[in-house]
Parts: sequence; C-alpha cells; structure tokens
Amino acid sequence: MDMRKLLFLFSLLFAVTSTVKAENTCMRSDSLMQEKALCDDSITRPDTVIKKKSLFTRFLDYFNDANKNKKRKKFDFSVIGGPHYSTDTELGIGLVAAGLYRTCPTDTLLPPSNVSLYGDFSTVGFYLLGIRGTNIFPQDKYRLTYTLYFFSFPSYTWGMGYEMGNNNDNKSKLKRWQSKIKTAFLFRLADNFYFGPSVAFDYVSARSVEREELLEGQDKTVWNIGGGFSLMYDSRDVLTNPHKGVFLNVSQTFRPKFIGNEYAFSTTELQTCAYTRPWKGAILAFDLESTLNFGNPSWAMMAKLGGSNSMRGYYEGRYRDKHKIETQVELRQHVWKRNGIVLWVGAGTVFNKFSALTFDKVLPNYGLGYRWEFKKNVNVRLDYGFGKSGQSGFLFNINEAF
Repeated sequence: MDMRKLLFLFSLLFAVTSTVKAENTCMRSDSLMQEKALCDDSITRPDTVIKKKSLFTRFLDYFNDANKNKKRKKFDFSVIGGPHYSTDTELGIGLVAAGLYRTCPTDTLLPPSNVSLYGDFSTVGFYLLGIRGTNIFPQDKYRLTYTLYFFSFPSYTWGMGYEMGNNNDNKSKLKRWQSKIKTAFLFRLADNFYFGPSVAFDYVSARSVEREELLEGQDKTVWNIGGGFSLMYDSRDVLTNPHKGVFLNVSQTFRPKFIGNEYAFSTTELQTCAYTRPWKGAILAFDLESTLNFGNPSWAMMAKLGGSNSMRGYYEGRYRDKHKIETQVELRQHVWKRNGIVLWVGAGTVFNKFSALTFDKVLPNYGLGYRWEFKKNVNVRLDYGFGKSGQSGFLFNINEAF
C-alpha cells in the first residue's frame, strides 16, 4: 500500500469534548460555631454558577492533556484529523485515532497494548480504511498482533524487476483495489521470547490497467490465503516509540496450491531493530528487513520497496521483485516540549535471485522529519524522503516508522 504520501499537511485538528467538574462546598451555620462543625461535601451552593468552557478552550484542553500518562484510565483514546495534500492523492481529508490500554490495569509494569485506526479519502478517488495494533494479555503471557485494511487507489506501475522500475518510460496507470488481513497469536516461551501461529489473506484487483503487458500475462485479480508461524524476541521498553532494546522477528508464511491459491509460494520475512540513547533527548534506531518469496508469487504479492515505514520517498511498488533487502539508521532528537525532529539514511534493492544481487543496483535513501507527541509515547510523524534520480515524497503517519 502506498502509505508514504497519504497525508502531507494537517492544518485542522478536531477533538472530543472534555468534562467539567463542579466543586463541592461546605456551608456552616453561625449558630453552630461553638459546636463541632458538620460539613456535608455533597451540599452545593444554590447560587453557584458553573461557567461553561468555550469550544476553543475545550479544543486546547483536549490536546494539552492528550500526551499525559493516564494510568487510571482503562482506555486512553484520542483522535486527530484534517485536510491534506500530496502529489499522489492530491487534496483529501484524513483521520487517525490512537488508543492505549492495559489488559490488567493494576499491573503498571505490563507494557500498554495499542490500537490505531486510520482513514482517508481524496479528490482523485483514493480511499482507505484500516486498523492495526498489538494486544498484550495479562502478565504478558500472550500477544495478539493484527493488521487489517482496504483501499482503492489510482496508482502507477512500472512492471516487475529492478530494470523495469529504473526506466521512467515504463510508468503506467493502474487503478488498484486491495485488502489485507494478517494476524499472529504468540505464546511467551521465556523472557522476551515469543512464538506462535499466524494467518494472512490478501486480495488485489487491477481494475484499470493502461499497459497490461507489464503484468506479464498474469491475472489482473489475484488472492492468496496462507498460514505459518512467527518467532519474536522483543526487549523494547515501549512498543510504539522505543527508547532502548532489541526487536527481532522471523515470520514464515506458506500459501500452497491445495487450499485454492492459483499462485502458490512461501514468504520468509525478517526484521531486526535496535535502539539506544547516545545522549540526552536522543534515540539512535537501526533497522534491517528482508522479504524472500520462494515459488510463484503474483505481480501483486512480490516484494516492494517504498512506503511509509522504509525507503521513504520512493513510490511504493515502483521497484518490485521476488526478493528485497533494505536497511535504515535514524536519529530521533527531542527539541522542545512535545516537538522533535528526525534524520535518517538508508538503502535497499530488489532482485529475483541471489546471484543477481549486485552493489550497483542498491538504491540510496535519506530524509528528515518532524515529530509531535500526540499521546504518551505515540508520535504523529511528518517525513520527507529522498531517493535516486530526484524521487521524493511527503509522508504522514502515526507511530514511528520502526
């Protein structure tokens, strides 16, 4: 999904109202001053006038309190949204919501679970709706990770392979409708180690293709269902905005033909992340990812560079092939109050076999971004990424890229 250019500028924020509490007062009678005064907190002055806060004041209070740690609140949920513009989707309206909660409210050592909902539609006919999150069960014995989204997007394709994506003349219009469901249920094996089954479903339909030969004779509508397992090591202190720790995830998904897949293949995904604090207010983050497809993946299920989380600035799907490898290093610096900036450098490539993996096909990536702490350890991010031959783009999202 081309998430990297979804939202460029949020100029209008909207929020829910906050509650106003009335103060209780005690009344005393002059005739009882010599005796012990009895004060009833439930009695309110009859002439008390509660001044109603204006909409603008409640608006400011909402966002001023959004990032405060609300340990007593069972479910801390906030919303942000407004108009945006990007070169891909043009003028649109987007909405992002984030929620934090603990499955055991009394266990303050338990990392908070998180859920994010996002939606968007624009004047070019793009629309998107999705949800993702991680549910951490009491005592962190189990974890449930999930991603679900669908979107329709008048996008572009360059064909398959590094050489095709590297040729500007191959740019062709393609209207794509896509949906995805992926979830994993993990059991804790030992401290920070988790293992469990996973399932995935993908449906992609190219409803309007300018140059069908770029699909190399494959079906315009494809779907795949698969299952497998995930092995995870996670010592991060915070899932949504890690300050320190290590994250390692190996995921294996099988999509065999006997369960109805026309394009049968298997996918091995690896992600390694590390975080450290080199000085006050700074976080240095490292990420290495690879996607390896074995068998016969369709054009829609091939490994793709670009997006909102890696190789930011590249058009997602311009470079696609059976395999990909990408890496990035990012410096995140807190500046003032809830504001911060980031700088990153990275590289990546796609290839159809390991013998074709050469240094001259490695694509560079770098960029900078702004961070605003929307909720406690939940950042709204606005990034601008750069790539090869002037490729660039704005990205808006919630939570860090990795």
